[in-house]
Amino acid sequence: MHLPRKAVILLGATSLAAVACPHIVAAAVAEAPASSANAEARPENWPARSATVAPDPATERRVDEILSAMSLEQKVGQIIQADIASATPDDVYRYHLGSVLNGGNSDPGGRYNAPAKDWLAAADAFHAASMKPNGKLPRIPVIWGSDAVHGHNNVVGATLFPHNIGLGAARNPDLVRRIGAATAIEMRVTGLDWTFAPTLAVVRDDRWGRTYEGFGETPEIATSYAAPLIEGLQGKIGDKDWLRGPHIIATAKHFLGDGGTSGGKDQGDAILPEAQLRDLFSPPYLPALDAGVQSVMVSFSSWNGAKMHGNHSLLTGVMKERWNFDGFLVGDWNGHGQVAGCTAGDCPQSVVAGLDMYMAPDSWKELYRTTLGHARDGTLPMARLDDAVRRILRVKVRAGLFEAGKPSARPYGGQFDLLGGKAHRALAREAVRESLVLLKNAGGLLPLKAGGEILVAGDGADNLTKQTGGWTLSWQGTGTKRGDFPNAQSIWEGIDEAVKAAGGTATLAVDGRYARKPDVAIVVFGEDPYAEFQGDRPDVGYDDAKNLDLLRSLKAAGVPTVAVFLSGRPMWVNPFLNATDAFVAAWLPGSEGAGVADILFGKSDFRGKLPYSWPKASDQTALNVGDANYDPLFPYGFGLTFADKSDLAPLSEARASAPAADPGILFAAGKPGSGRRLLLGPPGALSSNPGPELIVASAADRTAQEDSVRLRWMGAGPAVAAITGDAPADFSRQANGDLALELELKVNAAPTADVSLLMGCGANCSGGFPIRSLLTEAAKSGKWTRIAVPLRCFEKAGVDMKRVDTPLSFATAGGLDITLSTARIVSPAGPQLACK
Repeated sequence: MHLPRKAVILLGATSLAAVACPHIVAAAVAEAPASSANAEARPENWPARSATVAPDPATERRVDEILSAMSLEQKVGQIIQADIASATPDDVYRYHLGSVLNGGNSDPGGRYNAPAKDWLAAADAFHAASMKPNGKLPRIPVIWGSDAVHGHNNVVGATLFPHNIGLGAARNPDLVRRIGAATAIEMRVTGLDWTFAPTLAVVRDDRWGRTYEGFGETPEIATSYAAPLIEGLQGKIGDKDWLRGPHIIATAKHFLGDGGTSGGKDQGDAILPEAQLRDLFSPPYLPALDAGVQSVMVSFSSWNGAKMHGNHSLLTGVMKERWNFDGFLVGDWNGHGQVAGCTAGDCPQSVVAGLDMYMAPDSWKELYRTTLGHARDGTLPMARLDDAVRRILRVKVRAGLFEAGKPSARPYGGQFDLLGGKAHRALAREAVRESLVLLKNAGGLLPLKAGGEILVAGDGADNLTKQTGGWTLSWQGTGTKRGDFPNAQSIWEGIDEAVKAAGGTATLAVDGRYARKPDVAIVVFGEDPYAEFQGDRPDVGYDDAKNLDLLRSLKAAGVPTVAVFLSGRPMWVNPFLNATDAFVAAWLPGSEGAGVADILFGKSDFRGKLPYSWPKASDQTALNVGDANYDPLFPYGFGLTFADKSDLAPLSEARASAPAADPGILFAAGKPGSGRRLLLGPPGALSSNPGPELIVASAADRTAQEDSVRLRWMGAGPAVAAITGDAPADFSRQANGDLALELELKVNAAPTADVSLLMGCGANCSGGFPIRSLLTEAAKSGKWTRIAVPLRCFEKAGVDMKRVDTPLSFATAGGLDITLSTARIVSPAGPQLACK
């Protein structure tokens, strides 16, 4: 369901909300900058590093010539990167944009499964726009960045390699070098020349939704992988095809401390001493720089309260001066807008601190305007602007982009048979084999005999969406179907192929039912897909009653059972370990399910070793080798082979604690969420018991007794029903993480006057949208209605997401009768209202 475009507007002076709640349209008050006294790095205490790439006089002369011929408008455009969902090729030409990107949910034509030819055509169009003559200004080619984090994962048919957590288990630098080279070629096929990879995070709390993007919990693996992976992507410094031909531009990310935030919160705060920041999180960057990585992405996160996007001591002092990095620093998705005193559309502080290219997906036009103004009035010093542009130009010259021609005419452009080609799929299958970790093998059940009667069960067995995980065709990896993976094989398909080849019989039954007792059952299950922010968890306990019952029923029937567990992190799975004979941590293996079958049936032995310690309790969320009181179920580096004799004593199945209260629940089970209240009454005088004159609340039933609330406006004057918080909540991370306000309600009687859906952020700060037409339509159906509004829409409507004290309110001066079942801040599972 989508709100009509004309209905989605910022509340104006003549709206109902401005009359009934005059405080809601005022501009948000700027937040005072937080103290950052302990977020000042001392570069002299960091290891010194000499430049890897010797300055090339010819390159530097050319950069000087281009820079001297550029207009101020062109310079500002070069340091801004826009998303293809909000910028056109004409915009690239008019605003001189230096770069475009495709966000996780941005694709040519707005189709998540757009064919490869559409990607190449879009690349040609953006390139042509950047090279179109514009008076006497130099023509500067645009570069296109993409999160190709486990293969060219945004494009249908591309080879999908195991996510980094699985590659970390493989402990094989040469393997990741070859994966980098294959990924670069497949990106070249579709005309793209820059990947936002590799992620070099050292992950210290497994609740983080990006845990699977890290190679491990210590710097060891990422440090050993950084150089070979970057050389696979970029080629080797000094070679003729460095950054050219089959190679692309790589990005080391996210600088710095992204894996060390308190509570494992995405975009959160790493609260730790400088020595720990340096020694735990920076080591992988040194070999990355030595390998010649040309871009470094700045982290969303903070260090001791100060956002990395504004930390001069680290961006300039350490990265550029101490470490002599001469490429460019690119931001993360509107990350500059989180710097104290900044908004997504106005932040000279980030460039002054050392950022060279803003990632401004949907804020780029306003950012262009304000940055141009800051450059003109000196707020953004010209020397700093020129340095940022110089760094971007240097990389473009090094990559040969000025002479490369349109993307479709470059090497590999349009060779679509290379996407998911035989050699790359074989490499991915090899990577799957090396990534699997055997945690239990009671009675030496593995390897299995392929010639027997094999039952394959579990909701992950024939499920490529689950098998490939987040960052696969969509940002969160959700919403895909089997047809979106033409060059892939599910785990079930790989098993079936192996069993048939050996003369056995394999049967797929997701629910585990069988007519004839099998010799063995393979049950594939695990986490549903997720990506950054939306994948954050309150603990690491895995709850899955359906598959646990399935495993227990097989055990009770005497069927030997192998569990293949799909996950993006180590998890507490004690009940599942107890219910199985063999347990395999398969991580998120990607497109090659046959790699799992290769191991299960003994074509190769297990060689994977845990890159993360495995918890014995659901609250062991920050569990890292070397920590005090380190007490894992399976330690870092653990992994069995077929020859190991291994069983486990029965494990405790008691959760360490119930999952923490979800701060995203505003209303559920008939009552407001923790720390929230339902208040009613006239604007400015809300109460828990205002009397029946304006608005009445009463318990109502939906699926259980009194699990909802009925709200009736009497039509006697302006009245509000609001969910308020005991203290203001910071929803800025949730807004940037693409979460939404999701409501489930039924309209018992259509509104007789305008209705506004609002959020409040203190005195003189609020905003929202008119929803009368939406409620009127819902009343006609008489059914329960789901409404999801992206938080960024409220932000655009003037809400300061850092201090939301009223996350939900309905305001009308007329009559209205609704029953509210749930109100939550969530990752929406269905359509969202459009905000324009």
